[in-house]
Amino acid sequence: MYYIDDTIAAIATAPGEGGIGIIRISGKRALEVGEEVFSSFRGKKLVDYPGRLLYGHIVKQEEKLDEVLAVYLKAPHTYTTEDVVELHCHGGMMATRLVLEWVVYNGARMAEPGEFTKRAFLNGRIDLSQAEAIQDIISAKTSRSYAVAQSQLKGSLSEKIKKIRDKVTEDVAKITVAVDFPEEDTPEVTYEELRESMNSVWTQMTNLLSTFETGRMLKEGLKTAIVGKPNVGKSSLLNEMLEEQRAIVTDIEGTTRDVIEEMIMIEGIPLRIIDTAGIRTTEDVVEQIGVERSKQMMEEADLVLLLLDTSRELTQEDRDILSMSRGKKRILLLNKTDLPPLWTRGELDTRERILETSILKKEGIDALKKMIKDLVFRGEVVIDREGMLTNVRHKDALTKAIRSSEDALRSIGEELPLDILETDFKNCWDALGEITGESVSEDLLDTIFKNFCIGK
Repeated sequence: MYYIDDTIAAIATAPGEGGIGIIRISGKRALEVGEEVFSSFRGKKLVDYPGRLLYGHIVKQEEKLDEVLAVYLKAPHTYTTEDVVELHCHGGMMATRLVLEWVVYNGARMAEPGEFTKRAFLNGRIDLSQAEAIQDIISAKTSRSYAVAQSQLKGSLSEKIKKIRDKVTEDVAKITVAVDFPEEDTPEVTYEELRESMNSVWTQMTNLLSTFETGRMLKEGLKTAIVGKPNVGKSSLLNEMLEEQRAIVTDIEGTTRDVIEEMIMIEGIPLRIIDTAGIRTTEDVVEQIGVERSKQMMEEADLVLLLLDTSRELTQEDRDILSMSRGKKRILLLNKTDLPPLWTRGELDTRERILETSILKKEGIDALKKMIKDLVFRGEVVIDREGMLTNVRHKDALTKAIRSSEDALRSIGEELPLDILETDFKNCWDALGEITGESVSEDLLDTIFKNFCIGK
């Protein structure tokens, strides 16, 4: 259970050895607890020097636990908007643990995951989408995903949602007045006026929703599956793209029996690249499991790299894999061009992206990376870090809002009573509020913040 009035403490730095380990204390008794455990070298009190680092020791009874720097940050100008004390100890598991235990003994309690950020939200310093952006900053894997998260922390997404929600608020107010006070001398609300307004809202929401796939790719990585039948060069391609020998490569078919996943960067684009087992009919039970996983990875992938061996006849297995991956965003790699070809690209009934490669000779790898980069940056995926959707929860809430707006437009088209329209408009308004936290349950808050690290 969450108690906003108590005082919390946690280790704010990453676990393990390091130069500095920070204990953060926040709440009404933060200063009192800090003064109790910290002894300044010259007898100075934290309360007399807000915002300044003081040198001294953490003293447990008469034992000096650690040599530290301490700082008192006065509310409301802090991360949580509460009084905060930070103790900068020596890094390492033991020093920080002993200091934290003594802090808790003197009146603080252990913070829950994300509780400092949760207090910042509950105290009104940030909204919910900004709070989630903090976690995205911590987990960012590329400069672009970091930039998108920073933009959201500054309020780019919040501002877009607020403008849309403010427009819906105006319409709800007009409808409510017309329904509850029909006899009052107020301007008449027309269906045409409501249709025009909701059409504008719907357009803005759908435009924002269209950024989700790119946003998710920047945040999580473009899930890229390398598929094909056995011995076409899938593991060799993974090794070349990683520039290390990550996967075992042999001439024996079926060497790869499970998926291998790695993260690589191509021009700042994160790729979660997955080497899969060769897809074929087999009696080997273990290999069958690997084949099924390969099919699953191909189905879930954002991008499929399908390898075909031009030095061997195009088989029914090749055609089956081509058929299974049809409809996916894919690049066809015609491999082993260093050997005499037994067929050419003309036999493929497609005008998709096709690239000839010899992975053994390291030919075509740079061209493949450029093709992936072009796929992302030249029209098929739009990069707009200002107000981009990256969070599945935000996408689901926005989708609900769009459905409610479509319900409203249908009701307007049928000229249904205003009280029915009021429900549709309010449903849209509530769904938008879920993104910023203006209409959100305590259970949902607990679910969101439990995924944060302790100390943030």
